Amino acid sequence: MTLQFGYFLVPDAADPLVEYARLADELGLDLIGVQDHPYQRRYVDTWTLLSVIAASTGRIRVFPDVACLPLRPPAVLAKAAASLDVLSGGRVELGLGAGAFWDAIEAYGGTRRTPREAIGSLEEAVAVIRAVWSGERNLRFAGEHYHLAGARSGPVPAHPMEIWLGVTGPKALALTGRLADGWLPSSTWATPDRLGEFGARIDEAATEAGRRPGDIRRLYNVNGTISGGASEGFLKGPAGQWVDELTDLALGYGIDGFVFWPDGDQRRQLTIFAEEVVPEVRRQVALEHEG
Repeated sequence: MTLQFGYFLVPDAADPLVEYARLADELGLDLIGVQDHPYQRRYVDTWTLLSVIAASTGRIRVFPDVACLPLRPPAVLAKAAASLDVLSGGRVELGLGAGAFWDAIEAYGGTRRTPREAIGSLEEAVAVIRAVWSGERNLRFAGEHYHLAGARSGPVPAHPMEIWLGVTGPKALALTGRLADGWLPSSTWATPDRLGEFGARIDEAATEAGRRPGDIRRLYNVNGTISGGASEGFLKGPAGQWVDELTDLALGYGIDGFVFWPDGDQRRQLTIFAEEVVPEVRRQVALEHEG
């Protein structure tokens, strides 16, 4: 798949969020992902922010990174995503998570789920969301966690929207391989030494389901700092180090999307990433493929 590069925007209400989003758009990045923690008092609501970003930018695509399923019923979430896709001219994808931080979710009125229940609800949610995007009438679904009882879908998304799952664990990775359009891990918990293991589980499940593993998009939230000095470890060093590490991830693990989650000065980090890292990674990966 064509390499994509994006910006992981932390929705802190004290930051100039729309300004950061416009900068990412102007710098030519492909994506803006916004994490979704409704119970975090410092954060603005993710869907409200995504809507404002879509209205304030011209070309960049937006997605929740990832939507908190226990606090967002899938049928309504599907309608919200499809509506924003229509209003933005087809610039929305859907990142989806099974849930974490269960004390906070429960405090906000969500249901605490066991690991088995969380995976089961995620699988059902994918089915419900795709049904609501179908444009069909009289939708019916009888699951353990979610139901549709003669629902009417609409609006239909403006483009074939993708569902990317931000998950780990054998069963969740197998679910990704069977049903999802993409996998969306973060470097904070899916470290490079585990990407091969995780990717193999996705590939195996995809093959067993009659799918081509290469059709499942692999995006990676990469957290770190581009510095002007010596390396201080993975994703903590000069632009050249970032180029080498991201190129290795693309070629070695099939990562086809990098969503930059910078520490420090957001404007400076974004600019260096877009102007010095992105074009060189694209060039090196293209050269390797041509060779």
